[in-house]
Order: sequence, then C-alpha cells, then structure tokens
Amino acid sequence: MTPDASADLELVRAAQLLESDPAAAARRAAGILAGSPGHPEAHLLLAAAHRKLGDPAAAATVLETLTRTRPDSALLQLELGRAYAAGGRCGEALAALRRAVALDAGIADGWRDLAAQLFAAGETAEGDAAYAHYERLARDPPALADARVALAANRLEAAEAMLLRWLEQVPHDVVALRMLANIASRRDDEAEAERRLTECLEHAPGYAGARYDLAQLLDVQHRSSEVLPLVERLLAVDPRNIDYLSLKAQALRLLGSSHQAVALMEQAVADHPGEDRGWVRYGHLLREVGEQARAIEVYRRALQVRPGSGPAYSSLANLKTFRFSASDRAAMQEQLSRSAPRSADRIHLEFALGKALEDEGQFEASFQHYSRGNELHRATIRHDPDAVTAQLERTKSVYTQGFFAARSEWGGERADPIFIVGMPRSGSTLLEQILATHSQVEGTRELTDIPTLALQLRSGPNVGEPAQYPRAVAALGRREIEGLAARYLSRTQIYRPAGKPRFVDKMLGNFSHVGFIQLMFPRAAIIDARRHPLGCGFSCYKQLFGRGINFSYDLEELGRYYRDYVGHMEHFDAVLPGRVYRVHYERLVDDPEGELRGLLDYCGLPFEERCLRFYENPRIVQTISSEQVRQPLYSESIDQWRNYEPWLARLKETLGDLVQRYPVAPPAARGSTSDRGR
Repeated sequence: MTPDASADLELVRAAQLLESDPAAAARRAAGILAGSPGHPEAHLLLAAAHRKLGDPAAAATVLETLTRTRPDSALLQLELGRAYAAGGRCGEALAALRRAVALDAGIADGWRDLAAQLFAAGETAEGDAAYAHYERLARDPPALADARVALAANRLEAAEAMLLRWLEQVPHDVVALRMLANIASRRDDEAEAERRLTECLEHAPGYAGARYDLAQLLDVQHRSSEVLPLVERLLAVDPRNIDYLSLKAQALRLLGSSHQAVALMEQAVADHPGEDRGWVRYGHLLREVGEQARAIEVYRRALQVRPGSGPAYSSLANLKTFRFSASDRAAMQEQLSRSAPRSADRIHLEFALGKALEDEGQFEASFQHYSRGNELHRATIRHDPDAVTAQLERTKSVYTQGFFAARSEWGGERADPIFIVGMPRSGSTLLEQILATHSQVEGTRELTDIPTLALQLRSGPNVGEPAQYPRAVAALGRREIEGLAARYLSRTQIYRPAGKPRFVDKMLGNFSHVGFIQLMFPRAAIIDARRHPLGCGFSCYKQLFGRGINFSYDLEELGRYYRDYVGHMEHFDAVLPGRVYRVHYERLVDDPEGELRGLLDYCGLPFEERCLRFYENPRIVQTISSEQVRQPLYSESIDQWRNYEPWLARLKETLGDLVQRYPVAPPAARGSTSDRGR
C-alpha cells in the first residue's frame, strides 16, 4: 500500500471518530499530517476536531492557512464558516458560508448553516431562501428513510421508535422532529404536534415544510390570527405557492374577511389555472359569500382541469339545492371505475353519487354508495367510542348538584355569548342564522375557544392527557374561573366587529363542556339544538365532513355517540333544571314564530319579526348548510330518513328507546338571561 493510500485509509477511520470522540480524531489527523504534511483532508479533519473540542480559534488558524492554497474548495469554506461562527466571528462566518454555496450550489449543509447565520443576523427573508435551498437538496439518511416508509404504511409505533432512536444520535434533527409531529397529528394529539413543530422552527427557522405544517395545524384549531404571520413568512419566499395562498385565504375567511379571501383565491387560480385544488377552494369561498352560481361554475372548472376530482363532485353535492344531470351521474360512474380502490377521490365520488341518486329517488343504490363512502373514510380516521363514553362519564361525575351548589355565587354577570350545542345536522346553523338576524346579536362562526381553554386545563403527569379534564376544573378557585371567562371574552372579541351586545358561539361539541360554561357564564344562554335521532343520524351519515366528526362514518358508532350526547344533556337537565333551552328542529319548522318567541324570551331578547325572515340576512355562513339557511323554512327534509329506513337497522338498534322517546323536552327554562344563574 502506498503512503498516500495508507493515509487515506487512516483518514476514513479518523473521520468515523469525529462525532463520538473528537479528541481521538484530532490525534489521528495529526498523525496523518506527520507523515503527509500537505494532506488537505487531514487538515480539514483536524480543524473540525478542534471546533468540536471547543477551540474554534485553532480550527480557524488551520483553515486560513489551507485556503491560501485551496481557495476554490467549498468544503473548506464551509468548515471555515463553522469555525468563525463557533468563535463568534459572525460577519466572517457569513462571508465564508456565502463563498461555500457560491462555489458549490449543491452543498446542502452549506445552505443550512448559511440560513442559521442569516437568521442570527436578522436577515429573515434571505435566511428563509437559503433554508429553502437546503430543503431541496437534503436527503434522508437511511434511518429516516426507513421511518418514512413506516409512516407511509401507517405503522406509527414503528416509525416513532425509529425516530426516537435517531434523535438519540442526532439531537434536534428537524426532519425527524417534523415526522414525529406528523405522528402526533395522526393521533389527534395536537398539543404534542405543535410542540414538535415549534421545536423544529427553533432549530431551523427557515424550514418551510415545518412552518407550513404548523400553520395547517393551527388552522384546524381555527387559530387564524396565529396562522397569518406563519403564512406571510412562507409567501415572502414563495409568493405564488398555491397551498400557501389557499391557507392565507382560509385564515382571512375565518377572521371575517371572506371577500378579501375570495379576491386572493381569484388571483391564485389565475396564476395556477391547472390546479384543480385551487378551483375547489375558490368555489368554497364563493359558496359561503352567497355566490352559488359562480361557485358551480368554478367547481365545473375544477372538473375540466381534472375530470376525476372527487372533491369537486362532492362540493357540488354539498350545494344542497343543486341537482346532478344524467351526464354528471354517468361521468361520476366512469371516474369511479377508474379511481384507485381506497383513494381520496373515490371516497368523495361515493358520497357525491349517493346524493345524485337520492335526488333521483334511487334510494337503495344511493345508500350503497353512501355506505361504501363511509366504510372507506372510516378506515382513514381514528375514533374510539369507548374513550368518548368514558370521558363523558368522567365529566358527569365532576359536575354534580353538589358541585354547582358549592359554587352558586361564582361566575360573572356577563351574558354576551349565546351557546348553541348539540349534534351536527340538527338545525343548528338555522338557529344561528335566526339569532344573528336579531338587531342585538352578532353571528360569528364555529368558535374553538371553549375547547381550547379546556385543553389548556388538561394537566397531570402526561401533558395533554384527556383524562385530566374536567377533574382539573374542580381544583380551580373562583378568581381563576372568572379569569378564564375574561380570557374567553377577550379571545372572541376579534369575531365581533359590529360590537353588538350578544354573539352566537355555535360549537356543537361544547355539549361536553356545559358544566364548564355554566361555571364561567351562569347568565349566558345555552341552547341544545335537537333533531329526531334517525333524521339527525342519517343526515350525518350521508355527509362527508371536513374534519372532526369522526363518529359519523359507522351507523353503530353514530347511534352510540347520539346516545352519549342525549345522556349527557339529560344529566345537566337533572343537576341544573331548566338551565339549557332545547329547540326541536321539527317544532321550529312547524311553528317558527311560536318557537322563536320562546327562544328569544329565554335569551332575554325582545321579539323581532325580521328574525322570521332570516333567509334575507346577507351574512356569510361558513358551514355546509349555507344554501339552506338562505331559503325560507321547508319541511321536506324532516322525514327524508324514512326513504332509507330499510337499511338503518344498526342505527335504530343502537339508538334503542331514544327513537320512541323523541322529542324529550327538558324541565321548564328558568326565566330569561336577566334572572338566570343565581
């Protein structure tokens, strides 16, 4: 073996020690240089070892000498930049790292280190651009590649174990942290996902993928004021990215700027006419602002761009007043035959065909499509009925008559919020629209603030452990409860631009937080929107929801959730008689004025005849019922479930006696808002 070959072999062995034992690596590098004084890679290794041993000045001295003979080495400039950075010589570090990427634009680590120095220097935009270069160039090491394969196969435990082992070797690896956030998100552990993504951005502020994931996570939680700055930073680097533009439009929409969101998406689809996703999102916004005809045109445009766009078809189906033509039905059948067995498009197409055939009176064929769509979607989501039941039982065990009696003087005098709780597809959007037509009431959107406050109270050995709520509420004092009420009012102020004295908070799942609401707002109105269990149940079953209604894709699970909900509300009817006001959808449709008078009296609001003309209210409605509440009341939908009764046996069996008992009215409501709560 030649001396040079021997030195090269020794260099490989020395390099393997650099991370685990830099002192040994330095000794071996010095030994190589003793025999081959001009060996450049040995000099480079020696400098890296000095830096890792905490002597960046010695590293810089070695490298500065070497650059005189090798000024065009990108790796040398990279290591010199690292030495300068470790020694606090930030300006020189930036210059060296710029030289490194200029010499070799494909050096991924150079772009990453340059981004870090730019962020430290306050050069955010340039740092984001540099990190974007790094993302494009970086490649997963084998350990991360294996974890990615496991993640793609939905083997979450295996992927998590691989990633945690990798982080023991490479702490703060941002790709691994992002993948762990993905796992947490799939488990519906939003707090853990947010923690991992925040850690990612602490170590790599320019990591666009992590920033986008965090923005999406916050968007799901409707934390739109936090989403906007994240998206603005992404757009500063990639201003025409349609995913970023869509996310910004969504944030603007939820913050009450729907017309601004429409304008943004109009420009986005003009820039990206070949992206069917953009056209679908644009259509959603047009539907919400009441431009149904334009929305239909835009959904049709999405189908021109991609004829197999399942979301475009299901979006047309969600326009409840829209009917598919025979050619539409044939096209959907054709696309269904072409789609992959478990693709997202196929799920959307099954639901859309179910609606199309329902409109044609082909109920058995319609149900088959609804059933297949539900089965396919159920396989993609997580839902644990036992966990839901257990959580509601824990809640009832905390909120007893004795609990409220001991706190009867708690809570503030404010009665601003009007809470609407219940099940989806129960007429809740109609109730919200009626109330929002009153001169003293402001309509908002589905507010997540009560669940967010509850989530923050989940304390214990495992952060975010659901079992800790609501027990944590029992440990709070009066001032803490009043502080939470003040935080709620402060958080929701952004959704009350008109400044009206009352506002609607329609978050249906808040039925599980009625006790918490009572503690904070003993004078606030709480309205339970109730619909016939089979009418409500089947209406849920035939709807492909956006997110969060995971109980509705199996008839038995749906019936069980409805039973749990009714049992929960019956508990509060017993411990807080008359506190919750129940509105039955069928009665509201049959006698709108009589039901409205009772509702407004309960809310402490004077009767206003214009509330009966709720369909003239031009406000933006951000739910799938947006078209229905822009029409007068009609009774046709009340008994639609009977067309499908032969196939609803599992739902009926699970509901049990609730079908015969319906409607069940609560004890008489305790007066109006002004005298409630004491």
